[in-house]
Order: sequence, then C-alpha cells, then structure tokens
Amino acid sequence: MEESGGFLEDGMSGGAREPGRSVASRVLAVLGAFDAAHPRLTLTEIAERSGLALSTVHRLTGELEEGQALRRAADGRYHVGPRLWELGQLTPDPLQEIAHPWLQDLLAGTGENVHLAVRDGMEVLYVDKVHGKRAVPILSRTGSRLPLHPTGVGKALLAFEPAWFVASYLSRPLERPTPHTITEPGRLARDLALARARGYATTHEEMTLGSCSAAAPILVDGRPVAAVGIVVSSRRVRELRRLADPLLDVATGISRAYQAALAPAGPRDPR
Repeated sequence: MEESGGFLEDGMSGGAREPGRSVASRVLAVLGAFDAAHPRLTLTEIAERSGLALSTVHRLTGELEEGQALRRAADGRYHVGPRLWELGQLTPDPLQEIAHPWLQDLLAGTGENVHLAVRDGMEVLYVDKVHGKRAVPILSRTGSRLPLHPTGVGKALLAFEPAWFVASYLSRPLERPTPHTITEPGRLARDLALARARGYATTHEEMTLGSCSAAAPILVDGRPVAAVGIVVSSRRVRELRRLADPLLDVATGISRAYQAALAPAGPRDPR
C-alpha cells in the first residue's frame, strides 16, 4: 500500500514485505542504491537494490530528477545529479581540501598513485585520489568502499584504532579478495602491531594481484581520522621502504594542517 504525504508504504526487500517506511527512508533507499560499483542503474535495478516497489521507485526517481538529485542518461539509466554534488561540497570537514595539495606533492615526488581514505564502519571509504599516467592501475576510486584488512589505508586505520575495535574486527569472518590476503586473526594482529610500531602499514597483493601498497594514518590527538596511501607494482615491493619516509612526512603534514584548521579561533581584538 502506498499513500502520499507522511503515510507509510510496504516494500520488497529480500523477498519479504517490509512494514511501513517513511518518505525520507524511501528517498534515502533510492539514493543509497547508487555506489561506486553501481553508478548507473535502471529503474528495475534501483528497485532491487533499494527494496522498494517498482511503482514507488518510478515516482520517486521522477521527483528526484526534477530536483536534479538524479539524472537520466540517453540509455534510460539513472545516475547521481548535480544537486547532490553541490550538497556534498557543503560538508564542514576541511580534510579533503587540506590534504589534496599534499597528495599532489607526494604524486609529484614519486609518480605513483596516491589516495586518501577514512574509516566508515567496518570499511574504508576513499575520499580523494591523484594518479600519474604511468602509475599502476588500482581498484580503488573516489567514493568507493573496500574492506579494511586487505588495503594499505585500511590497515593503517585499523592499526591505530582502540583495542576493543580491533578485537571486534578480527572476530568477524574476513574476506579474502586474493590468495595473499591475511585473514588469520593472529597473523593479522601481528601485522597491525608492526604497523603501529613503525608508523605505517603495507600490503602485498592482498587486495589486487600485481600491486602492493604502503599507507600511514593521519592522527589527531592519537586518533586515526584518515590515512594516506601509495600504490606501486608488486615488482617494486622493495621500494616501499624507500617510499615510507615521504609518505610519513605527508601524513604528518596533513595532520598538523588539519589540527590547525580545527583549532578554535582565538579571541578577537575588540578594537
């Protein structure tokens, strides 16, 4: 049943009827159907991924398209529209803006892929990336999510999280994207301890065959608010140690600049 205004609607999710969902939850479900792996979707795909009835999706996508939150391409598929991009730029967190020049400097000094990521729940969310023409291809892209443990930036974040969070993460079934992914809790715990000791984490073909990475956390008051990582071909794994120093310098520089931006302004001169 579907009603207008603030009434609730049943929807389909996993083959079962859902009890009433608010208008806001239905809109968020439609928008949440899109992600880095699914940037363009048909109405049927949106319905399947959102758990909403096709008729509801048809109505909501039409309204979202009118508001420029979604756009429909010539092939009939929908993608995120400019209004959502504009709203995204209003986030009060200056991290990405502060970090970007540092990422560019690291790219200029190494010629390799550099990216910035934050932890979102049990995943790492990539928020910025700079890359050179000759850099090794990588799986991550801005806006994409990957597991924490097989990625350099994810390991760097996980290594500096509180012990209770690390223990909770290690108690979960861990994905194995490649045969080289470390999924044994004891071994992964030792790898995280090594990352804490030296200040940066490394991976070797744990997320993608043919590539390895090093990443360092951006710490604020001892907490990992983000991580910066660099990815190279696995043939050059021995170079990660050489790249660690510029990587740590960039992570420290971003941390200081970010903390300065977050510091409350001093008292104004009344004159």
